[in-house]
Amino acid sequence: MSQKPPFKVFAGTNSRYLAEKICNALNCEMGNMKIQHFADGEFGVSFEESIRGSQVYLVQSTFPNSDNLMELLLMIDAAKRASAKSIIAVVPYFGWARQDKPRVSIAAKLIADLLSVAGIDRLITMDLHADQIQGFFNVPVDHLYASSVFSRYIQSLKLENMVIATPDVGGSK
Repeated sequence: MSQKPPFKVFAGTNSRYLAEKICNALNCEMGNMKIQHFADGEFGVSFEESIRGSQVYLVQSTFPNSDNLMELLLMIDAAKRASAKSIIAVVPYFGWARQDKPRVSIAAKLIADLLSVAGIDRLITMDLHADQIQGFFNVPVDHLYASSVFSRYIQSLKLENMVIATPDVGGSK
């Protein structure tokens, strides 16, 4: 008899492709979750299997439009109410992170608070706009960097006189 994995992976609407790739790499099935859309634009999330006592990974980017963030918040809340042992948000793109100037809202802090209050136990994300965003969270943050993958690939091309451009100072690092 095969033993169930000690974790379950679920995907938000706009991160399903990545979640499928993650599940293939881990040789596990993606969890069964339903996102129901209503005529007035609202939507609801429900887990279609028991997650009681499970370590749950919720894969969903928070890039605008705000429906992506709201969907992740509802996924977290539903997992908490379904008695998940722990909830890990896997957010490949952490949106709302560029507002960090004087006299503007610091949206990344607000998002960190929302995710924490919703019930995450850990965040896995990559290439944050600013490293200090990790400090906005009251839970552990695993901040991954894509540059380690890209730099090896670019070096393997052995190109001469290469130029890499970035849209802003935050990307220059």
